[in-house]
Amino acid sequence: MEMLCTLRSVTEAQRGALLQAPERLEDFLDDDEDFGDAKGGAFLELDIGEAWHALQYLLTGTAWEGSAPLDFLVRGGDDVGDIPSDEGTARVFAPAQVKALATALKDVSENTLRRRFDPAKMQAQDIYPGTWDEPPEDSDPLEEVLSYFEELQKFVAQVSRRDGALLVHIG
Repeated sequence: MEMLCTLRSVTEAQRGALLQAPERLEDFLDDDEDFGDAKGGAFLELDIGEAWHALQYLLTGTAWEGSAPLDFLVRGGDDVGDIPSDEGTARVFAPAQVKALATALKDVSENTLRRRFDPAKMQAQDIYPGTWDEPPEDSDPLEEVLSYFEELQKFVAQVSRRDGALLVHIG
């Protein structure tokens, strides 16, 4: 089973509603209709696919630990619960946490990420998807992860500018 990561902007009201009724999480994630944010704009969504664990590792230097806020892909926020149909999990972050995350991501240099990229160490630590020691077929895995990082920086900054909350779903 693939483990993919999607990030979605949510309003503070939606964050509160998900925490009060986690059983509605799956319906919320399956909602393809545009729902508005607090300022009347459409929700934002970013799919980082299988790159989530590599990003976690490059941001924190660890597979499952690290310091907040940069460990947000695998830890932190408020747990909304598990999703039975896809065996996934979701966590939500309050607007203040999103602002701190946007600042922290802005301060991460590409050189730091490049220095931490070590396919042998990533394979040894079982960084998903676990194919780091295989020769790349048609793309450079580091460049692909760096591309996702750039999109992640932009996305979180945009959610922060909207004073939005953030939902991180891995499943």
